[in-house]
Amino acid sequence: MIELIVATIANFLQIYFVLIIIRVLLSWFQTANWAYQTMSFISPITDPYLNIFRSFIPPLGGIDLSPMVAILLLQFVQGALVAI
Repeated sequence: MIELIVATIANFLQIYFVLIIIRVLLSWFQTANWAYQTMSFISPITDPYLNIFRSFIPPLGGIDLSPMVAILLLQFVQGALVAI
């Protein structure tokens, strides 16, 4: 039973990781209509988590590094869950 819960959480974290990657990639194409539509769907899902890191990691030279830190932490947690 616990293995099923851990596997479910690990799978959820993997899906969330992919959503953050898509969010970051789509941020490069903000003026494209197709990117804006997808971004407006993904942003409410990923922004609450990313905003945690944006609160203490300021953009450097216009580049937002908070997604990198957020992804690293997400991967760390996922790896710890799989190791259990």
